[in-house]
Amino acid sequence: MSFTYEAVGATREDLAACPPGFRPLHVRTRLGEGEAVFRRAADAVLTWEMHRGLGVGIDASADRAAEGVDVTVTLAGMIKAPCRIVWTTEEPRRAGWAYGTLPGHPECGEEAFIVDRTGDGTVWLTVAAFSRPAKWYAKAGGAATRAFQHAYAHRCGAVLRKLCAPEDES
Repeated sequence: MSFTYEAVGATREDLAACPPGFRPLHVRTRLGEGEAVFRRAADAVLTWEMHRGLGVGIDASADRAAEGVDVTVTLAGMIKAPCRIVWTTEEPRRAGWAYGTLPGHPECGEEAFIVDRTGDGTVWLTVAAFSRPAKWYAKAGGAATRAFQHAYAHRCGAVLRKLCAPEDES
């Protein structure tokens, strides 16, 4: 299957990338501080643990994110969203990946999940995307669909922050 949009990989160089005709999404959540939080968050993002913690179904062709891995996210037990990983990164202070939509996904576009540790040691999750509706129900949802996307991105941060909390804080 091929991607349902042309700007494949656009989020690799610029998380704010948004081709004409698409809507941007950019949500940044503070996770904590230090190397241990960064490593834990990076692992949870790269192994689908964060997504599973959201309560969504994840069917991936590999246990870890890598370019070319096919992933189907199932929402509410019935909406299937097929995607393919378009890029990954694992650096000393930055880790994550982005997937692009495949035929059958309710949206058309790309979404990235990046964990980074800034110079002061603060660890952040950034969820960045560009999308437009592909299915009739995504189009009909209008503003509610956008609100769901923002809520999902914020929930990613909340779940990951909890996964990274020390045992006595979770």
